[in-house]
Amino acid sequence: MPESACPPALPTGAASLAALADRCVQCGLCLPACPTYALERIEAESPRGRIALARAWSQGRIAATPAGEAHLDHCLGCRACERACPAGVSYGALLLAARAEQRQRRRPALRQRLLETLVARPRMLRVLLDTYRRAHPLLPTAWRPLPRPPTPAARANRPDPTDARPWVAVFEGCVARAYEGPVRNALARLCEALGVALVAPPAQACCGSLHAHAGDATGQDRLGRRNAGAFAGASRVLTLASGCHEAIAAALPPGVAVDAFHYLHARGDRLRFRPLRARVALQLPCTQRDSESAAAMLALLARVPGLEVQRLDAGTGCCGAAGSRMLLDPARAAAHRQPLLDQIERLGPDRILSANIGCRLHLGNGTGRRIEHPLELLADQLATD
Repeated sequence: MPESACPPALPTGAASLAALADRCVQCGLCLPACPTYALERIEAESPRGRIALARAWSQGRIAATPAGEAHLDHCLGCRACERACPAGVSYGALLLAARAEQRQRRRPALRQRLLETLVARPRMLRVLLDTYRRAHPLLPTAWRPLPRPPTPAARANRPDPTDARPWVAVFEGCVARAYEGPVRNALARLCEALGVALVAPPAQACCGSLHAHAGDATGQDRLGRRNAGAFAGASRVLTLASGCHEAIAAALPPGVAVDAFHYLHARGDRLRFRPLRARVALQLPCTQRDSESAAAMLALLARVPGLEVQRLDAGTGCCGAAGSRMLLDPARAAAHRQPLLDQIERLGPDRILSANIGCRLHLGNGTGRRIEHPLELLADQLATD
């Protein structure tokens, strides 16, 4: 399941962690940007507080306690603090280094280990989610941690040797393989309008962000090598989930992994869209904010005549999903999500959009409404004449 943004390199050892922590000048400008600080209003739930804890642990000045470990666990890895930091602290890298040390002194929870096992085994995960899809209408609400997966969609696994069109590959992900069939179909229709075929190599795996954010760099590297082999021969690999892109880009040769919005926007003069008189609520995932992906997505949506786009930005704008956090700590994840759900109710939009699979699943389970990928709207409005 896709996590928040994943820095490409994971520092190892106490010295590396201390060096990252020493860049923090303790100014506190990160605090207003932090979702967990906004929720709790205590120093230990802020980036500054966690940096101080990580530094003290790495230097052996204090012992790790269950309370301190919980403060590290609660971090969503949204990296909003990085955007606010005047000292350029690489908080994402520091978080992964701190959690790598944490994993050495404390075994991950059973539920975390089960998630890591499932997402690394696509066939097992596919069977489980297919069973969940069939049983979903019969399950009590408390047993529905995720929305119901859609009916599986057909996919093109390999380039057709009789097809003269150029082709690009698409990264499916782990849980997104079951949930994003309609999104991949939408991307295929948009690519077809560009004269490009879309294929999904079958040997690909989870991006590894879930493992990295639990301190398992080895697991992330193993999945990265598997994806590198699966996409060997592909000149372009399009990513659909903003939470997966950075990890996939790190696993493949430079320039091979391309955000789907960026790819389409660069060729946007060949795409035409029909008018749509509708108001949509758009949630920008933490992994997409202030990125080329967001700019390209907004530019593509702006090309749909009559479309009114309103940002979902209540609270800190973070939905709290953070990949596995919505399953490991559902009560806190729901508390982060609630301001956005309240905003949705106030706006009463015709459609709700988000470009990250984790955010869509978490928001969808809170609203009971379908949360779409923006590519689905764009494909629906594609002018074919």
